[in-house]
Amino acid sequence: MLRLGHILYSNCFPVHAGLIDRGLPPDLTLVEGVPSALNRLLAAGAIDVAPSSSIEFARHADRYRILPDLVIGARGPALSILLVGRHPSSLGGRRVGLTTASATSVALLKILFRRRWQVAPEFFPFDQIREDPFAAGADAALFIGDVALRADLAPDAEARIDLGEVWLEETGLPFAFAVWQVSGGDPGALRRLHAALLESRAYGLAHRADLARRYEATFGLPADLLDRYWANLVFDLDAPMREGLQLFYRLAVEAGELPSAPPLVWL
Repeated sequence: MLRLGHILYSNCFPVHAGLIDRGLPPDLTLVEGVPSALNRLLAAGAIDVAPSSSIEFARHADRYRILPDLVIGARGPALSILLVGRHPSSLGGRRVGLTTASATSVALLKILFRRRWQVAPEFFPFDQIREDPFAAGADAALFIGDVALRADLAPDAEARIDLGEVWLEETGLPFAFAVWQVSGGDPGALRRLHAALLESRAYGLAHRADLARRYEATFGLPADLLDRYWANLVFDLDAPMREGLQLFYRLAVEAGELPSAPPLVWL
């Protein structure tokens, strides 16, 4: 039985929608978690496939392969990857909170501070579900996923910066936040899973508005917001998305987040 990681945030749902809404095949089980938790499970061999943080592939390129055609990305604003600041001048702040729920977004933010804003703040981690980074003295903080979509997120903050939008402005390329990565499993079963995921994605996109209405309580987000959010995201790992991913790896090396930029290795 293959073990497939499933991100608890709504951004993963359109690709897994057919599997979840119509029922899993008998040889597949879902393991749920936030991106950082799935990263750890994949590295430990506790799951076989997961839509893991894209930087995780670069950190384990000797062990992982990528399922073609599948991505959680954005061509511009991502809506759910936000740097939130107390004031418009917060980018010059000395303390920036980094959510522990993400790996790729943290690396992206460090790249942007270095390349775009030329600022070297003090970073500190925080749990975005349980902790208030501003109470801990943050001038700005990175939030991701459904937490970043909430209307009540840091209501007094005066600055909100979408990292997907800034990346596009800086590079002219889309950004791949997560790719489906393989750490193990029978080759034939993996090929069947890949085909099932492509079919599941087609189902999710074809029934997007209906799924948003039926699953709004699951994610605690209004159906119209879910529908707009899913329409905004990109789930096709096409040539521009791959180019953006490889540029991200090169810039992550310059920022000290990776020792080297690996080639993409496919299943």
